[in-house]
Amino acid sequence: MWRNYYSVTSIGEALDLLAQYGAQARVVSGATDLILELERGQRAGVDTLIDITRVPGLDEITVHSDSIRLGPLVTHNHVVHHADIVARALPLAQAAWSVGAPQIRNRGTVAGNVITASPANDTITPLWALGASVTLSSVRGERTVEFPAFYQGVRRTVMEPDELLTGITFPMLAANERGIFLKLGLRRAQAISVVNITVIVGMDGDTITNARITLGSVATTIIRAPLAEEYLQGKALTDETIREAARLVAETPKPIDDVRSTAAYRSEMCRVLAARALRALRDGAEREGWPEDPAMLWGAGDGHVHETLPAMVRHEDDAADTIVTTVNGQTYSRTGGIDKTLLRFLREDIGLPGTKEGCAEGECGACTVYVDGMAVMACMVPAPRAHGADIVTVEGLAQNGDLHPIQQAFIDTGAVQCGYCTPGFLMAGAKLLEEHPHPSREQIEQSVTGNLCRCTGYYKIVEAFEKAAQQELAESDR
Repeated sequence: MWRNYYSVTSIGEALDLLAQYGAQARVVSGATDLILELERGQRAGVDTLIDITRVPGLDEITVHSDSIRLGPLVTHNHVVHHADIVARALPLAQAAWSVGAPQIRNRGTVAGNVITASPANDTITPLWALGASVTLSSVRGERTVEFPAFYQGVRRTVMEPDELLTGITFPMLAANERGIFLKLGLRRAQAISVVNITVIVGMDGDTITNARITLGSVATTIIRAPLAEEYLQGKALTDETIREAARLVAETPKPIDDVRSTAAYRSEMCRVLAARALRALRDGAEREGWPEDPAMLWGAGDGHVHETLPAMVRHEDDAADTIVTTVNGQTYSRTGGIDKTLLRFLREDIGLPGTKEGCAEGECGACTVYVDGMAVMACMVPAPRAHGADIVTVEGLAQNGDLHPIQQAFIDTGAVQCGYCTPGFLMAGAKLLEEHPHPSREQIEQSVTGNLCRCTGYYKIVEAFEKAAQQELAESDR
């Protein structure tokens, strides 16, 4: 899929490589979109990947007195977990929580979501409403671009081939402001938006002093609803006001028709979601349904990569290049395999077939493994990311001949049918128990939103999770 792969140790190294390769290169942060696009031939001419995932400090969220800055490696789960964002930029946290599943949110970055520039990408809508800007860096210097100027159309931005997005900055909600993000998808998790909306209002008592409404997945870019925003000024959120504002929101776009929805349905859902959002803000219910202590599947860690590379690693158009990695506690050195996914590297080069390929596009979870302590989809990780990494597969769950509690519970409850999806569920379950030894039913369900089983109704799988947790509790009480 690519010829050259560089794992860099600094922003400077990345910028030098971007200057050298230009349009031939793409930056790897999460790669959850990039891997699929390369496999589908949608990135013609791209043959060089620049991996920045182990550059120190790029996954930091910096809070200033009235603004927040996201580094280019801040993942969706980092956003969900950050107390200041949840408190002062709730729509962004809600949007990040709606993206994919835990394994995707552990790998996918907000910067990647922003750069991909799909109008259905969830985090763009709240960031646009919050007044975000991006910082773009190159060897030529640095510039800041506001969101409306950043986007030029579907998957088109003003970024130059040699530029790297090094930060996203946005004001926090003011003390008198409240906001909410809502999304309509075709299923509860792992769904692309049919329509999404962010509504932010400033209030003086019961009177609206300002309003910002952004809509996603209805036009070629995220759009505002200026007629509704203007109408809401100086009004109280009565039922009549909400109905009229929602009507004006629905009249704003000329919605797109695609495989997910007709234009007419999108218009109606713009009205419905706008009304729901405004009612929630009026009633102070914008935080209802927000998960307390959600399942991240990053175990006992904090979701940050702390192991860095001592020097840039170059895999340059050479089948003799070697990947040295630790899998299930054992060190492997393998020549070749740099131009494939981690999933195929584990199966074909390491010889561990327990990690399954179901969809190969991050939908089914059968390929779930741990990379540096976090659960990810192996089909969406480039194989060279394994160099210098610590990886655990389903073969590594049992220790000293004893099954992991989640494995034993699957046997005891009959949670296995055809078994194809089972490795992914086991990996999700083991990581959940590491993170939450006594998980709630809600946390169990959150942990498997990225894992699909076509054989069962999931009842036995959830029962196995609960049984494993009980076993863990019993052993801890001894």
